[in-house]
Amino acid sequence: MYAPARHDEVTGLVNYVDEQLTALRAAAFGLTEEQARATPCRSTLSVGGLVKHAAWCIRGALTRLETEVTEQPFDAAAFAEFNDSFVVRDDETVADTLEEFDRLRAELLAAIAKSDPSAVTVAPPAPWHGIFDARPIHTRYYLVHLVEEWARHAGHADILREQIDGVSVPTLALTLAGMPASDFFTPYEPTPGTLLA
Repeated sequence: MYAPARHDEVTGLVNYVDEQLTALRAAAFGLTEEQARATPCRSTLSVGGLVKHAAWCIRGALTRLETEVTEQPFDAAAFAEFNDSFVVRDDETVADTLEEFDRLRAELLAAIAKSDPSAVTVAPPAPWHGIFDARPIHTRYYLVHLVEEWARHAGHADILREQIDGVSVPTLALTLAGMPASDFFTPYEPTPGTLLA
């Protein structure tokens, strides 16, 4: 949880984005590579795939925050790239995906921290939502959208993790943060050699 504080707007946005990314990453804590690739629900989503997709989204967010993006391809190649972002392929590992995620996450948080939420920018078309033209926005709109995007996927990751072994993402995130045991919390104990252990 992003603890209550009297932060300025951009600091608050950095913290809200970071909390969602923390939850996504924590979902992999203590899983084996095989478990992180598992699709325990009716969809094709996996914890590892969600971490890979988040890294893919972060790369796009960095481009959006650092340049003016007014077009967004929506062809067969773009659709294939989007679908591939959810799958940890046989030539990839979840461990490597987590390393890439961590590197990109640090870059993203730094980019958000130096952004101006009130700056005028443009949202490119989103034909999958029926929006076929670029539209004027403030950077704030995009930053809040990032919170929305990763909150959705953090929720997906929590459900997947609970289906795999019954452990909730808040327990994992607090354990990774070093929270001591209390009347309200028992730290998770991962098996040595598992992801992030």
